[in-house]
Amino acid sequence: MLATRRLALALALALAAPSAALGQQKLKFAHVYETSEPYHSAALWAAGEIAKRTANRYTVDVFPASSLGNETQINQSLTLATVDMIYTGQLFAGRSHGPISIGGAPFMFRDFDHWRKYAESSLFRSLSAGYQKASGGNTVVAITYYGNRQTTANKALNRPEDMKGLKIRVPDAPLYTLFPRAVGANPTPIAFAEVYLALQNGTVEAQENPLPTIDAKKFYEVQSHINLTAHITDALLTIIGGPLWSRLSEPDRKIFEAVYKEAAARATGEIIDIEARLAGEFAKRGKTVVKVDRRPFMEAVQKYYQSGKLPDGNALPWPRETYDQLQAIR
Repeated sequence: MLATRRLALALALALAAPSAALGQQKLKFAHVYETSEPYHSAALWAAGEIAKRTANRYTVDVFPASSLGNETQINQSLTLATVDMIYTGQLFAGRSHGPISIGGAPFMFRDFDHWRKYAESSLFRSLSAGYQKASGGNTVVAITYYGNRQTTANKALNRPEDMKGLKIRVPDAPLYTLFPRAVGANPTPIAFAEVYLALQNGTVEAQENPLPTIDAKKFYEVQSHINLTAHITDALLTIIGGPLWSRLSEPDRKIFEAVYKEAAARATGEIIDIEARLAGEFAKRGKTVVKVDRRPFMEAVQKYYQSGKLPDGNALPWPRETYDQLQAIR
């Protein structure tokens, strides 16, 4: 009798083990940022919350610092379902749906408050829905403030003329070339993980990123001047790949969305705090911090918005109506 009970228990455990394994899904979250940055800390926090709020039905492994590929590659991986979730720039998402790239365009926002209201607006929700449809179901669940993009170089950039011919690294998405081309610079797309070496060996002479990223990636070690151009009020999108989103139940979708919105708010608050103190810290490290008059730089870019065309003659990737709607946000 005892032997029979033991056999029954063993069979039950054997049958239960595969069911438990099938019940838990391991997910991959990929991004290109350093482990020291708030985005990574927020992604780790979110991973813990996802596990907790789904009773460990879903667990998330976070892969930072381009460990699963550069930004172009991890965007492609969403569709292939080799990656389940990513942080990405709006201009990379714009490759699937051009209008969503407007949030990452130069001198598009008056200030942080304008950006915040846009991030909470029906316009942003509409653009995200357009991206979801165009990308085969990839779904934007949150937006995180990335910071004002500033320009580092080995000289002061006080006027647009100072950037003429400057070989500047930009991310590998076409709209990032608008600002440098508008002021006569030579934009050079280079993968994020390769920027430090490119600056160090002179492949490029300058780069542009928010102060927290300049600090985390240590670009200041190979550049002498921090030029406060604040030419893009940038943000990261948290995107869940279409294959994962399609199999999430409605209650689970709400959990994932709530968690990643909370994570975005946490990281946004940290970035605001870091930005506030870093300009002074860079000066203490011996860097020259240049407070730029942004007006002539803005004027150089605005003419393209009015014409509806990029410097290469191609049309802007959003309709004029979208631009007017964004500018009307108060």
